[in-house]
Amino acid sequence: MRLLKSKTLWGVVVLLAVAAVATNTLLKRRAARPPVQWETAAVDRGRIVARVTATGILSALVTVQVGSQVSGRVQQLFVDFNSPVKKGQIIAKIDPQLFQASLEQARANFAAAEGTLLKAKVMANQAEIDFKRQQNLAERKLVAPADFDTAKSNLEAAKAQVAVNAGNLAQAKAALNQARVNLAYTNIISPTDGVVISRSVDVGQTVAASLAAPTIFVIAEDLRKMQVDTSVAEADVGKLTAGMDATFVVDAYPGERFKGKVRQIRNAAQTLQNVVTYDAVIDVDNSELKLRPGMTANVNFVFANREDVLRIPNAALRFRPSNEVFAALKMEPPKRARGGDGAEGAKGQAGGGAKAAGGMGSRQHAGAGGGPSAGTDDAPDRKLVWVLKGGLPSSTRVKTGTSDGSKTEVVEGPLAEGDLVLTDATLTDAAKSSTPTLPGAPPGGPGRRPF
Repeated sequence: MRLLKSKTLWGVVVLLAVAAVATNTLLKRRAARPPVQWETAAVDRGRIVARVTATGILSALVTVQVGSQVSGRVQQLFVDFNSPVKKGQIIAKIDPQLFQASLEQARANFAAAEGTLLKAKVMANQAEIDFKRQQNLAERKLVAPADFDTAKSNLEAAKAQVAVNAGNLAQAKAALNQARVNLAYTNIISPTDGVVISRSVDVGQTVAASLAAPTIFVIAEDLRKMQVDTSVAEADVGKLTAGMDATFVVDAYPGERFKGKVRQIRNAAQTLQNVVTYDAVIDVDNSELKLRPGMTANVNFVFANREDVLRIPNAALRFRPSNEVFAALKMEPPKRARGGDGAEGAKGQAGGGAKAAGGMGSRQHAGAGGGPSAGTDDAPDRKLVWVLKGGLPSSTRVKTGTSDGSKTEVVEGPLAEGDLVLTDATLTDAAKSSTPTLPGAPPGGPGRRPF
């Protein structure tokens, strides 16, 4: 019994010793862990393709609305949706009965006007004969002057009546011609070769052309060649030029990419809810007749294509270490110069970081070196990037170029392929508990500055 108690006591002692050793090891590991966990990305080389995206609507190059010049009831339709038509082909007919009756009436009026004119000419000839007879008698003093004057007046009146009847005949002829034209307009004729894409009336329906010509058909001239009218934002329209290649997809064929070429960028601006867009017209080959008018196209314009360039992620251009990060690293935050972005002294930070890595006991100034300072270069293509050197952040300025939305080209700067640029920073739990919150610290996390 006494032996069993002794073994139990020794077991408890061993367990306590093991627990003490494990706790000590864990504390040492925690103490050895850096106070900030960095998220980095390696600078690499590759391709950057810069694009402008827009949406548009497919349509035929030429779309003609065919209407009716005369009012009446639709008697017959000769074509329907998707029917191919030829120029001059009769595609619909308005009931011609009223127009035929009008034509017959106009013909009768024209015949009556011809007869009236003929009668006036005969009377004018008789008046001329009477005038000459009275003139001969008057020369021989055998007739009274009053009779001669009457004969002269009758001749002039007869000639005037001939002119009036000639005008009536011309009016009757014009009315006859108008009646013929109106009768011809009862035949609705296709003005071009194409395909009917819309029909707006049915047989028996009455169309009224008194105010405006009603649309009966919409004909697309040639669906083998189409266009896309895209709405490009005003911020991107300066990147597009006529002749530029474009690609687009439609929902009907999600796995197929169609090609086109920019024909023109129209100057007429379209404003909707204070958003200004411009119409970029794209010519599209539709020889396979897959595309249809009215389809929505998601268009990509490639305005820059850079091969084998130095690239950094855009997140690295947005990253700024917070004051808490510098406090956890026992480093002095960089001074914020007026008009700058708050970064100074890349070399000083790197030097201070080397000392801090040895024992975190002394405070280093992040602006002591001769590195780039905030506000020294206000060029829009000069960006500040933070690089991880010796476990500590170091700032540098680079000249950027083309961007594809996720990565940006580095044109000039001290960065090299393989360098680790910082994209985010997170304080460890131990650093959070031991680091006081500094006034003026940016919200939203220890590693990012809000924009």
